[in-house]
Amino acid sequence: MEKTFILGLDIGSSSVRGALFDARGAVMKKTLVREEIRLRASGRGGSEADADATLKLVIKAIDDILECSTDIKGDITHIASCTYWHSLMGVDVKGKPTSPIYGWADTQSREYTPVLKKRFDETAVHDRTGAHFHSSFWPAKLLWLRKESPDVWAKTARWLSFSDYLTLRLCASAVTSISMASGTGIFDIRLCDWDTELLRYLKIKRTSLPEITKNDADTLPLLPKWQKRWPRLKNTRFFPPVADGAANNIGSGCVTKEKAALMIGTSGAMRVVYTGEPPKHIPQGLWCYRVDRTRVIVGGALSDGGGLYDWLKRNLRIDLTDEQIGREVMSRGSEANGITFLPFLAGERSTGYNETAAGSIVGLKMSHDAIDILQAAMESVAERFADIFTRLQTVCPVEKIVASGGALENSPIWRQMIADALGRDIEISVEPEASLRGAILLLCRNVSS
Repeated sequence: MEKTFILGLDIGSSSVRGALFDARGAVMKKTLVREEIRLRASGRGGSEADADATLKLVIKAIDDILECSTDIKGDITHIASCTYWHSLMGVDVKGKPTSPIYGWADTQSREYTPVLKKRFDETAVHDRTGAHFHSSFWPAKLLWLRKESPDVWAKTARWLSFSDYLTLRLCASAVTSISMASGTGIFDIRLCDWDTELLRYLKIKRTSLPEITKNDADTLPLLPKWQKRWPRLKNTRFFPPVADGAANNIGSGCVTKEKAALMIGTSGAMRVVYTGEPPKHIPQGLWCYRVDRTRVIVGGALSDGGGLYDWLKRNLRIDLTDEQIGREVMSRGSEANGITFLPFLAGERSTGYNETAAGSIVGLKMSHDAIDILQAAMESVAERFADIFTRLQTVCPVEKIVASGGALENSPIWRQMIADALGRDIEISVEPEASLRGAILLLCRNVSS
């Protein structure tokens, strides 16, 4: 019998990665591809991407995977994918974009967060939706667009995540997974449906949002135009994308309350996945979303992680390898010679969700140099994780922490700083593409159950 395979995609804020996997979730050799994404930043706090340009990168990634795998015989039964949480874009009645993709780091709607806090009991909404009021979520973005971009608002027939737009373009259906819907901030994580009170206030009809999949195993056929472009995918079913954070936990094997996944990529996050219902009261400063209808994910996210590290290296002109930086930091000891660094260059999400937060350096002296500043920044990120961990422990008795992300893999000294701050040993994930693998495993679990 011929083997069967799954085409996997990981659509992040910095790249599209993909590969062919076998039915056990193992990547097939020489099929891993990568396409770079560049978000547009603006002085107003914008972090945007062109929807169709991003779609073209996804299409190219599929082209490349199929080209790399021509010698691998067997049916490709499904396409499984994960994408970044919290993106928002509009489409008109014909499905054409009416706006760019606004990413999680877009803070242009920050002035509308206080409006929401004044109108609603934020604690009650947080317990219901799992999200604080913040510009990274949909309520503030939608209120901002309705008030300040009436032309875009009038043209928009549906508000989608990029993942939903991908499904619309590939399958002609604007549907979203429970996983992606739960990260919008307008989704009731207990009822598994859009939040009626927020929709009423935002003047959003349910028909103006993507349809939520009725079953975690729902899949869709590709449109004929794509079947023609990719004959090998003629009978392939498309699994609506899941959130990359949820997929990362699954791919790292962190699926119980005792095991947390810690990731530092461009940003950072610490998350716990478990089977069951959300906590009765979600800890202040943390979020709670869903993996699917039977599992939830609780944690915190940092806006500054590996991106902060790279920014400092570039702007402070530190022309050293990560290994050399590690040796230099070790020779100087801990606490960066009295410097305090506030790591909010990209604003604050967990745990304070302060829209006005900005980075700063305190205690800088003539005796300090670039390495001292970099070390202080790394230590500050470690302390932010410690704050998340302390709050997470109130609902999840975490015993083991599994870390992933290029920033940690390349910097043992940063891993040690974080381990010291948490008071726990950290295990590095052996899976180099944890999010990709997690999307595959979620597909296999849900479709076979």
